[in-house]
Amino acid sequence: MAPVKRKEAPVDAQSKPKKSKIENHGKSHNKKKDNSATDDSANRPAKENTKQPKSTASAPRQSQLTLLKDDEPSFPRGGGSVLTPLEKKQIQIQAKKDVLFEEKGLKRKTDNLEDTDEEADGVEAEDEENLTKIPPKSRLKKNKSITASEQKEAGIRIEGLSYKRIIPGSIILGQVASINDNDITVTLPNNLIGFVPITAISEKLNQKLQALADEEMDIEKEEENDEDENDDLNLKSLFSVGQYLRAYVTSTNEDSGGKNRKHIELSLLPIQANSGLSKSDLVPHNILQASVISIEEHGLVMDIGVGGTSIKGFMSSRELGEGRDYKTIKEGAVFLCLITGLSSNGNIVKLSADLQRAGNIKRNHFLTDAPTINAFLPGTAVEVLLSEVTSSGLAGKIMGMLDVTADIIHSGAVSEKDLGKKYKPGMKVKSRIICTFPTSSTRKLGISLLKNVVHFLPSSNQDEQEPHPLKTLPLSSAVSEAKVVKVEPNIGLFVNVGVKDNLGFVHISRVSDDIIETLSEATGKYKVGSVHQARVTGYNSVDRLFLLSMEQKIIDQPFLRIEDVKVGENVKCKVEKLIINPAGGSEALIRLADGISGLVSEIHLADIHLQHPERKFREGTSVSARVLLVDVSKRRIRLTLKKSLVNSDAPVWSSYDNISPGDSSPGTLIKIQSNGAVVQFYGHVRGFLPVSEMSEAYIADPKQHFRVGQVVDVHVLSVNPEEGRMVVSCKDPSLFGEEQKAAFNDLTPGDIVSGTVTELNSDDVVLDLANSIKARLPIDHLTDGSEQKNASLMKKIRVGQTLQDLVILEKQETRKLVFLSDKPSLVSAAKEGKLLRSLDDVQEGAEVKGFVHNITPEGVFVRFASRLTGLLWKNQIPMEALDLPAFGLRRFQSISARVQRIDYSQERFYLTQKGKVEEVDSKVPERPATNPVDGVSMSLNDFVLGKLTKAKITSVKNTQLNMELADGVQGRVDVSEVFDSWDNIKDPKQPLRQYKKGDILSVRIIGLHDSRNHKFLPITHRSTKQPVLELTAKPSKQKGTKYDLLSLDQMEIGSSWVAFVNNINADCVWVNLSPSIRGRIRLMEISDDLSLLEDLGTNFPIGSALKVEVTGVNHEQGKLDLSARSQKTSTRVTLDSLSQGMVLHGRVTKTMERQVIVQLGDGLSGTVSLLELDDNYDNAKPSNYTRNQMVRVCITSVDIPNKRVSLSMRPSKVLSSSLPIKDPVVTSAERLKVGNVVRGFVKHVANNGLFVTLGNDVTGYVRITDLSDSFIKDWKNNFQVDQLVKGKIISLDPLLNHIQMTLKESILNDENYVPPLTFHDMKVGQIITGKVRKVGDFGVFIVVDGSANVSGLCHQSEMAEERVADVKKLYSEGDAVKAVVLKIELEKRRISFGLKASYFVEREQDADSKADQKMEDAPEDKDDLMKQDEESEDSSDGGAGVADIEMEDDDDEESDDSDDSDDDDNNSSDEENPRPLKTNGLSTGGFDWTGGIADNEDQGAQSEPEIQSKSSQRKARKRAEENDVDKTGDLDTQGPKSIADFERHLIGEPNNSELWIDYMAFQLGLGEMDKAREISERALQTINITATEVKFDIWVARLNLEAEYGTDETVEEVFERACQYNDAQKIYEALISSFIRSYNTSGKTDTNKLKKVKELYQALVKKFSQDPEVWTNYACFLMDTLAEPDQARALLPRAIQALPKFLQVKVTCNFARLEFRSPNGDAERGRTLFEGLLDTFPKKLDLWNALLDQEMAKGDKEQIRQVFGRATSKKLKAKQAKHFFDRWLKFEEKQGDTKSVENVKARAQEYVRELQANQ
Repeated sequence: MAPVKRKEAPVDAQSKPKKSKIENHGKSHNKKKDNSATDDSANRPAKENTKQPKSTASAPRQSQLTLLKDDEPSFPRGGGSVLTPLEKKQIQIQAKKDVLFEEKGLKRKTDNLEDTDEEADGVEAEDEENLTKIPPKSRLKKNKSITASEQKEAGIRIEGLSYKRIIPGSIILGQVASINDNDITVTLPNNLIGFVPITAISEKLNQKLQALADEEMDIEKEEENDEDENDDLNLKSLFSVGQYLRAYVTSTNEDSGGKNRKHIELSLLPIQANSGLSKSDLVPHNILQASVISIEEHGLVMDIGVGGTSIKGFMSSRELGEGRDYKTIKEGAVFLCLITGLSSNGNIVKLSADLQRAGNIKRNHFLTDAPTINAFLPGTAVEVLLSEVTSSGLAGKIMGMLDVTADIIHSGAVSEKDLGKKYKPGMKVKSRIICTFPTSSTRKLGISLLKNVVHFLPSSNQDEQEPHPLKTLPLSSAVSEAKVVKVEPNIGLFVNVGVKDNLGFVHISRVSDDIIETLSEATGKYKVGSVHQARVTGYNSVDRLFLLSMEQKIIDQPFLRIEDVKVGENVKCKVEKLIINPAGGSEALIRLADGISGLVSEIHLADIHLQHPERKFREGTSVSARVLLVDVSKRRIRLTLKKSLVNSDAPVWSSYDNISPGDSSPGTLIKIQSNGAVVQFYGHVRGFLPVSEMSEAYIADPKQHFRVGQVVDVHVLSVNPEEGRMVVSCKDPSLFGEEQKAAFNDLTPGDIVSGTVTELNSDDVVLDLANSIKARLPIDHLTDGSEQKNASLMKKIRVGQTLQDLVILEKQETRKLVFLSDKPSLVSAAKEGKLLRSLDDVQEGAEVKGFVHNITPEGVFVRFASRLTGLLWKNQIPMEALDLPAFGLRRFQSISARVQRIDYSQERFYLTQKGKVEEVDSKVPERPATNPVDGVSMSLNDFVLGKLTKAKITSVKNTQLNMELADGVQGRVDVSEVFDSWDNIKDPKQPLRQYKKGDILSVRIIGLHDSRNHKFLPITHRSTKQPVLELTAKPSKQKGTKYDLLSLDQMEIGSSWVAFVNNINADCVWVNLSPSIRGRIRLMEISDDLSLLEDLGTNFPIGSALKVEVTGVNHEQGKLDLSARSQKTSTRVTLDSLSQGMVLHGRVTKTMERQVIVQLGDGLSGTVSLLELDDNYDNAKPSNYTRNQMVRVCITSVDIPNKRVSLSMRPSKVLSSSLPIKDPVVTSAERLKVGNVVRGFVKHVANNGLFVTLGNDVTGYVRITDLSDSFIKDWKNNFQVDQLVKGKIISLDPLLNHIQMTLKESILNDENYVPPLTFHDMKVGQIITGKVRKVGDFGVFIVVDGSANVSGLCHQSEMAEERVADVKKLYSEGDAVKAVVLKIELEKRRISFGLKASYFVEREQDADSKADQKMEDAPEDKDDLMKQDEESEDSSDGGAGVADIEMEDDDDEESDDSDDSDDDDNNSSDEENPRPLKTNGLSTGGFDWTGGIADNEDQGAQSEPEIQSKSSQRKARKRAEENDVDKTGDLDTQGPKSIADFERHLIGEPNNSELWIDYMAFQLGLGEMDKAREISERALQTINITATEVKFDIWVARLNLEAEYGTDETVEEVFERACQYNDAQKIYEALISSFIRSYNTSGKTDTNKLKKVKELYQALVKKFSQDPEVWTNYACFLMDTLAEPDQARALLPRAIQALPKFLQVKVTCNFARLEFRSPNGDAERGRTLFEGLLDTFPKKLDLWNALLDQEMAKGDKEQIRQVFGRATSKKLKAKQAKHFFDRWLKFEEKQGDTKSVENVKARAQEYVRELQANQ
């Protein structure tokens, strides 16, 4: 489209062109000014355009945003035209559009009056609204010259990208600006910014997210997998800053918190970023966006989102481009790729992510041929034929058909002085597509000619050696000289900021603090070439523009971003507001600058604790603060207002790296513990202050001397930057004077000193050395002995005692502390000068003494003085110690070793305990042997290993023979070294009995014996002065010179050996096979006769011999398992080998109150319940059995899947089945009969009775009324679980396994007791007596006398020989009747009775056949009724059908009409014209044929008049007489008493919630919880759907039931259903009430209920946060019930934040009232809340009244008078003032005196005078 140009005119008040701006930059101007500018521009006189007779179209097209500046004369010489033919053609096309779209242009002009600032973008040419500025006459004249062919052509509208032109579906090229945890920030053209959420990157990444979410439910996942997943989900490993991407716009909206900030949400999914592409569009040199699906050996498989799953992309590992490592590529990464080729079938697209290669468009890497225009998407390089060149941009076409535009920025017009000189219409240029314009009427794309975009240059300058522009000129930095290089009058200024290839842009709204309407490049303050101060506010890497502001307030503003705020900096700021933290304390929100605020916690408000911080820190107050913490990732700043920190000149400790020992600084105590305190400094630096460093004096409890928030001056003792740890001290370092320093420096490790004890701690002793130098003596350094010796000596040390001969081990220069040792070995070494102090003191081969510093699996670290440490490798430790835990050593244990070698290069040395140190020569020092037993040995050196000699027995023990080889030479022979085989043992119980003292035996020396530890040692280990030699007396080892000692390696499973008992434990017996081999025999494996286990000490004494077999060997742990059972019976008892009825021996391992645990074998145990302990339950007491007692048991059941075994110890099962059984086990309910007397154990004491265990799966129920003959007030205290009770079976239902018992003595002792009849006792033809329970139109219900509420129906056809028309006239409730059982339906539990006289006359002859015949002859209406009843019961739970009700209503109308006449007329009328009896209108759906049916009298149809014969009338009169005698009364007057009563009433009132709830309560009283649930479900189905309140009552009752008796699962299930059908908030509140009620009824012991209530409230305030009552109720619960006032107070700020403003006052007032009335509340806090409300709303009288109510309830007269005085001092209306004065006067009359009353009256009179004076 050709522009309409106008002559340049001076800027004045009449010319205010419409403003425009670059999107998302700058602030909005006044809308009215925009409108006026548009009006002025549109209404400018026509002659302004007519003054230009000749067009200047020869120059490049200019935007209306820039005034025309042509140098050509208006009238060229010769009258020639300066227009080219193409420009003439464009003018003609423009004139055509002026005429054709005049109306449209006018409309757009009007619409644009409403446009806001975001519509302007500063990079587009004027739109169609400018066409209206040409006068209509001029347009008409031009229109005449337009030919038909020229009308088909049109120009291209030059426009750039703006927020308004972006819609969902737009596709844009961008660069990654920043990478966050959950999203990516992308820089878009024209200063736009978009955000890509983590879920819109790639499908592979979404799959990882879903997998991670699923794995979070698995608590057993491995940490390594966790780390890999987290690394894959780290967006920084998938993207890099500056990476080019193609983004698809998914949504555009305004940020909720920002001011006019726009939020553009993007997607990188290939299926969206490549939308519109088809398989045919995949041609070489096109650009695709692809994501990594999988990583193969030679390349990446890519998803391109085109053609479904059939088309994939492949990228070679060499095509990643420079700077990318193939090994670091992750699945899910996204790349902008160049298509380099395709496979033969086109299903594999070859890609390259080398953007430097793709950006080299000189090598033909641009799209020259495409099958469709859809192939041209952002990122693709194209060749454009220019059709228009203006100062505001370019326009052209791709391949002659697709329109493209480049705006003022991306055309290069900003940096080019004259764009027309560089580009000419008709020229072909290389460019890159950057965006689409979906809103354009014709398909149009945006392109960029900027070098960085066209060539895909990185974010740094084109010269890669230069740094990133933001490193040269960071954000928020000031530019002292910003030189204006280009002026766009209505947009802004382009300035030179001194960074190569990067200009700056200042929007017109950011040029000055004042409003500037337009700018001029030739005149004014901001003309081209002028220099100004500015400040950097942003940077766009795509546009290569710095965003600046020249507003003085921005330049002077201290901070523009949170990143500008430095830790430790002192700032001037203002109080924004005070807030209440969750703990109820006050915190201050401080504003540092516009949009930047920080938080001051309660402890940092002041150096002291403020009682009323709101008085000091009011909104707007200026304060001086210091920055404590800046967390950029969380956008959080923490400040302090403490003067001691703000005014401190100490260095700022914000990093551990900058801190050294000895540095000092103030810090704040944030946590105080018993062992010290945590000190906070700046940033994340924390230090630990030990209690010993808090003061020079002793401090027992730090909390008594320090408080949280206190500022203390500390100095550093030690710091570890790697671990982030630091230890500080409050002690004054200056107190350590020169004399002390000199004395401290004179001390050297290894010196011997003495000191006075000043303090005793649990782990060390504090001493004062000379010159008051502090020293510590650890408890482990008191002796060379064990820990017990150290502890014993520690108890003897007293404060003030002087300790001598202490050796200095270490000096700590920073803490001025000395560590000492009192170990005699170290002290003696120090005195002899042999204590190692440095590596110079170490000599190879020297014997050294030290202590164990650390023990590792590889060796032992031995420490000496001055922290000198040597390493004792594992292979240098004696062999006998290697198998011991920690090599038989412990930390700080004294140790001797020899220096093996020294490594001077590493400054290390190594030790050994082998050789001279521990080795003792096998020969005893040369000494003559006195009185040798063998008479041959001359000296002690003759007793060497393997020597055959003689020895004399000095004593005989159970496990050894003590021998003497010579005087002073002792030896021993273990019992395992005496006999060669089992046959040589004469007495297995006492094998050594055959030997006596003084016997001489031939022996061989085989080693040494450690008499202290009772261990066998090799002969080389002899180190004691008088060793005990280990001997063998086995004859087989006396022969020859070779002998073998038994080892664990010789033990094989199944091998047999002779063992000797060494020790007896609770669960096993330890035996010796040799002096060095020890094994274990479990008790169940000790013998075939398990009865011997009852007395192990007698049957298997110490030293006794056993034949054993190896069953298990563990060489690593040195464990040996044996069995002494014979091979025939040694088969182990396993779970698979057990069978029911098997009798075994077992060992009692545990006894409990309810059962006994018996071990049957190794790892196999079973349980014996109370029922199986004895045949007589009186003896069934687990306490009668003791642990390890052997018992006989019988297997009663084996549950292999669950590995459970049930046992019995009944004598009748384990001994003989003929033994008497007093209490047999009840295996099933079928084995019982009504009337049986049984005994059992109480299983459960419920609220409605007892449950008694009669068998393993048989339980009886005892109602409360059947517990005793007498009344028991508190019956639960008389019964307890496992109590033995005796009862009689009174009711039995084998099918349902229901057993009912009674414990009444009167029934137990009554031999003639007849149990009540049950349904199963009824038989066809049986004659019964009963009472009429209910009379209906169709028959009567009869309850059988003496039954368990058994009832049935007698249909009206079975009442008399003649037809009974009106049943109610024949029978009434309570009548005594005699009936015959006609029919029994077992499945439906129905009984049909007959009352006909003929049934009783012929009963004796054939009662059963008569009854069947009468049933067959019954009228059809009865059969129909029975059939209808069955169908109705199958289809509905209760109530009549709709059709039946309508028919019954018709009968009602007829019946009502007939009632108007007397009975005689009716009878005669009926006799003449009898009407058929209508039964179709009756429905018995839901009736219970057990007698629970009840008719609905309101809906029941009136019966026809009865037709009776005289005989039937006589019978009726007779029955009536009997009825007068037998009637028992109407049950309705007393309410429902039985199931039948409830059912009868419910038929009449199906929508009565109280009746349904009473019915549920009745069933609960019977212990039928499941039936109560069924009734609730039935009620919900029966009640009319419109009766929502009635159904709600049922839901509440059901919730109460589950809350009291149900489980968590049932409560949750009912709760969820109730929320679906009702108001969820009401259901939440109902369940909360149920739990609280249940908690109160339980005696307030079930705290689990309160936890559930708290969880419900937490969910309630989240879902219904807009209801203030929810917050109030939750707070009441926390404060009153849980007594947690702090948590209750923490709800208030949350409530205020969630509620709308008009409800915030109400909820705050409620919380204030709660503080007054709650026993856990604080009235002072309540007053503070009220004061806050009254300060804001001083004229809300309801607040004053509420405060008065609370104060009057408290009774503080002075407070009450103060409130009255303040309220009446306000400017009130006369009526309002009268109310307060009247109330005040009444108060003083009751509570005050005469003086106070007069005071009120005087105040009132004064108020009236002032009121009258003001009027």
